[in-house]
Order: sequence, then C-alpha cells, then structure tokens
Amino acid sequence: MALDAVELEIVSRKLSAITDEMYFAIQRASRSAYVKEAADFATAILDLDGNVFAYPPSASFAFLVDCNYRTTIEAVPDVEPGDVIITNDPYRSAGLATHLPDINLIRPLFSQGKLVAYAWSFVHCADIGGAVPSSMSPALTEIFQEGLRIPPMKLFRKGAPNNDVFDLIRSNSRVPDITLADLRAMAGALALGEARLSEFIEQIGEAAYLDHVKSVQDYAELRARDILRKIPDGAYEFWDYMDDDMVSRVPVRVRVKVSVTDGHVQLDLTGTDPQVKTSYNVPSAGQRMYWLTFRLTGFITTQAPDIPKNAGIYRNISVINPPGTVLNAEFPDAVNLRASAPYRLFDSINGALIKAVPDLMPAATGGTMVPFAFAETMEDGSRKVEVVQPMKAGMGAMRGRDGVDARDNSLNNMRNHPLETVEGHSALVVTEYDIRPDSGGPGQWRGGVGQMITVRSTTDSGVIVARGMERLRFPPFGIFGGRPGATLISIFNRGRPDERLIAKIHELHMAKGDTLTLMMPGGGGYGDPFARDEALVLADVVDGFVSSQAARTDYGVVIRDGVVDAAETQKLRAAPRAAPKSDFDFGQFRDLWEAVFDDPAMLELNQRLFKLRKSSRHAIRRKIFERVVPELADPAAVDLTTALLQTEILRARFAEAVEELLPATGNVA
Repeated sequence: MALDAVELEIVSRKLSAITDEMYFAIQRASRSAYVKEAADFATAILDLDGNVFAYPPSASFAFLVDCNYRTTIEAVPDVEPGDVIITNDPYRSAGLATHLPDINLIRPLFSQGKLVAYAWSFVHCADIGGAVPSSMSPALTEIFQEGLRIPPMKLFRKGAPNNDVFDLIRSNSRVPDITLADLRAMAGALALGEARLSEFIEQIGEAAYLDHVKSVQDYAELRARDILRKIPDGAYEFWDYMDDDMVSRVPVRVRVKVSVTDGHVQLDLTGTDPQVKTSYNVPSAGQRMYWLTFRLTGFITTQAPDIPKNAGIYRNISVINPPGTVLNAEFPDAVNLRASAPYRLFDSINGALIKAVPDLMPAATGGTMVPFAFAETMEDGSRKVEVVQPMKAGMGAMRGRDGVDARDNSLNNMRNHPLETVEGHSALVVTEYDIRPDSGGPGQWRGGVGQMITVRSTTDSGVIVARGMERLRFPPFGIFGGRPGATLISIFNRGRPDERLIAKIHELHMAKGDTLTLMMPGGGGYGDPFARDEALVLADVVDGFVSSQAARTDYGVVIRDGVVDAAETQKLRAAPRAAPKSDFDFGQFRDLWEAVFDDPAMLELNQRLFKLRKSSRHAIRRKIFERVVPELADPAAVDLTTALLQTEILRARFAEAVEELLPATGNVA
C-alpha cells in the first residue's frame, strides 16, 4: 500500500519523535561531558536489514544514517528479547565503529514476541584505555595501542547485564564510572525505543508498520535523487591535502572523481594516497559509508531540509574505494583520528561540485575541528580526564552570504562546553575564549572566522591531548576571487621567553603556569574582496571580525576614527590589481607544492607505490619526498615555501627519485 504525501509526513515525524525521545533519554542519564555538553552521540531505529528508517532530528550528527549496521547484527544472530549487542571494533564491525572511543549498542526490538526492528545508539566515551588519556593521539601506529577492542558480543542477555563485559571495560578505562554510566544510559534509551515502537505498531498494526518502514525510505530515495539531479551530468575531479601524517612532514593527498548520471552519483577515490603509519586512516571496509558521503549528505539536506533522515537518501550514491589508501584502512592500521582525511575528502567533493553547480556551493570551510582534553594525575595515582572544548573553525562564504562565524557545523553540530564546567572539573583556567580576527578569507562575501582559546594549567601534572589539528600549511581555499582563510596556529606559552609554535599534539605536558593558545582557521572567501560593501567592512571592523589594517590591505577600505574614508577608499580600490589566476585560490604553499608535485606525477607515483607490499609503501614514499625536498626531514625548517621555489630543479629531482626508488620495471631499489 503506497502512502500519500500527508501520511508519509505524519509517519516520518512519528518515527523520528521516537528516536528523539531516545536521544534525550541518553543525554539526561549520561555523566560524561562528551554527551551532556558536546552532544557527541546519536541513536536510531533500523529495519530488519539493518537500514536506518528513523533518526532523531535533534542529533548533532546528520550523516550517521549511512552506516554498516548489518555486519554487527549478523555477528550475533541468536538474539532474544532484552539482549543488547556491544562493539567498538572498527574492523570486526566493518566500519560501524570507526574508532575505539565510539561505543555502539544495538538492541533487537520485539513486538508481541516477534522481531520487528533494531534500536542503535553510539556514544563517544571519555576514555577506553590505550596509550594516552582520552584514547586518541595522532602518533599511534596500530590499533593495539589505541585502547580496548570489543568485538560484537552481548552486553545484556535477556535484560540482565553481562557483568564480565562490564568488568572488562571498567578495568580498561581511566574514567570507568563515567564510561559505564554512559553505557547504562544508552541501554535504557534502547529499551525506551522498544516500548515506544511497540505502542506505534499496536496502534496501526504490523502490516501497516512494515509498509511504512519501506515507504519512508523509498520517499527519501526519490527526494534525494531530485536534489542530485541539480548537478549536471558529467565527471568532476578535485583533490586536497592533509598537512602530514605526523611521523613525517610529507603531505597526504585525498583525491576524488565525482561522476553524475541523472541523479546518480559515484565517488571514485582512486588516486588517493596510501595509508599512513599513524592514526589518520579510515576503517571504511571498502564500502560506502558516512565518512565518505557526508559532504553529499550536507548538499542534499541543505537543498531539502525536510527530507526524512533515513537510508533511502544514499541509494543514489555509490563509491569506488580501493584497499590500502588512507580512506580504506586495513587491519591493524591505527584509526583513532579517522576524521582528518574525510575532512579533506569533504573539501574535495565540495571543490568538484563548485565546478558543477557554482551558484549552490560555498568556498572551503575552515576544514578542521580540534576537540582537546586535559588529563591530570590525582594524589591517589588515578587519572582524571576532562574535555575542554571542541574548537571550531569558520564556514566558507557563498554567493550572497558570508560564511558562518566560529561555528563550522559541516562535520557536526557539537556544542561548546560552559567555561564554568571546564574550570570546575579540571585544573585549567580559561584566560581567553573568543573569535579570531582576520581568520575568515577576504571576499565580496567574507569567510567565517574561527574560534580562539587560551588555557593555563594550575597543576604540574597536566597533559593536553588534541586531535584534528589540520590546515596548518594548506589553508581553506577561496573561490571566484575570494581569498583563503587563515591556517591553524597553536602556540605554547604565547608572549613568554619560551614561546614556541606547536604542530600536531601527541601529549603536551603542562607545568603549573604553562599556557596553550589555539587559533582556529576561518572559511574561504567568495568573490573579489574589493567588491565588498564598504559598510559591511566597517561593521566587521567594529565587531572585531576584521582589523583596520586588514580592511585596508584585503578590502581596500580605509577607516579613520570609526568611519570610512570615502576618498582614500575610492583611490585604493581604483588602483590596478592582478586578476585571479583561476576560480580557486589555494594559497601560496599549495601553488608551490603542486608546481613540483602535479596531478599526473602523483597519480603515476601512487600506481607504482600500490604495486609494493603495504609494509613498504610509507617508507619508500617518504624517502622520495625527502630526497626531493630535504627540508621535509628537518624539524627546524618551519617555513618550506623558500625550499619549493626552485620548481624545475625539484621536478627533475622528483622524476629521478621515482625512477631510482620505484622503477617502472618493479625492481624497487
């Protein structure tokens, strides 16, 4: 029985209301800041095939619908009422969990003794063991270092807790009481979902319910395809870069070809760089999943905000994802910082769509989020871990609209933590928490500015751990005359004699009085900055988003005594200027880098690398790049732009290094 549009809307909202009630039940009962403050969790209801058909509109993540739930469900087939399955293992769950802190629970839902659906939830727990507090570091090299791995198994049997599993988790977490409280909150919410779904089925009958489950997904499929048909048929290619993999300073390239045919979109990730030695790899199991499709999720839901959030959205999307790349990890690759490479894929898909539908797309977002935590050793030897802030960048500008300031929700909509909570639960003092002036890319429509924060330790036993520290060298690109946003800057003890720049953080030990300042990137600008309305530039200066100096140099607007000097501004804006070289402004570093390491050369390099054993690729690749640019091997060489200026010499050196170390015959030197 097909449902009409009104019935579909009613059913869809009823089902999402059930998941919303589950969602807030977790948040009310949780004890961790990740859940109660940042909202780093979600829940959903799945059909018998493991597809999402109901998702909470209040969830801070809009894209987790595109998950592989089936593998985990099939791993524990003998389910009974009251059972709850647990896993956090990216490999055993085939990508349902994508790093170990994300604990997933699945409960089979029964109505009158018959299995009718599954309820799911995940929570990012504060600590699941491993080498560092909070269980996340970019420096870890295999998943065995990252924490406790829990393959799919029963956490509850017929409603009774499996105390052996609870005890195992308690013994491996630095904050066991908080972690176990979150698990119980999740389990309670899943039981609530079963009760509410049973009530719904009793109201309408099982046959009508099953028809609704199918109809809402079919409806989402049709709506999504209508949106994707806005993209003209064709193939669009783009790539972007992670700054490095932390164990080396060699950039990591993420490449995509977006092919569109009548509303069907294929993402071909062939050409993306090999997996890295550290924890930036994505455990996608070679399949379509949310870390690969979340830019398309944003595109679809922006164009159709009322579309039901269910698995039907993704039926029009396919992925080619070869094994062994940074986007397709293979056991036992480390994966805890698996969001960084997808962020570059996000920007790559965004760039490809700019070529296809420029009027619908923004410039690059700030391109990173930096959740960081503070751990301290207590008098009894125990460890305390407190999340400080999920630091946010600005969003990219688009035609007719400035980028959103200090609130990049392209990845998620996690909330900031109240400073009183941070200071009340840790030995930190927050001395500064503000927007970062001049970080948004200049443009006719300005890129959104990023956040900035400074924290000071009040203990000698403090350790800061941070993840997601990207856009240190490759700024967020501007488009159509707009300029790039600012890069990320991290400073230890700013303004003191021992001040130093910090790159990516494994563990940053803080003595009493030490400070850390994080200055987040801004989004890229759109359009010629000299075409920006003078009144808007003045308002930005008054509000602190743009400095007076930047107003003059970036926008050609002269401000004196709080007003625009019209004569000087007109003179400055009338002066000759060089025209943009292309629709994209990537910044000087990427331009210099790609003058040496262009796309054809990189594709050829990767073809040869993938003929090697996996264990050899990283070392050979690093050796090639460090031979071409020796400064990459020197930690003291902060600025690499000068080293890249001798383009022709470096191109010749690159060709020689590839032929020597990766000859086409396959006999590797």
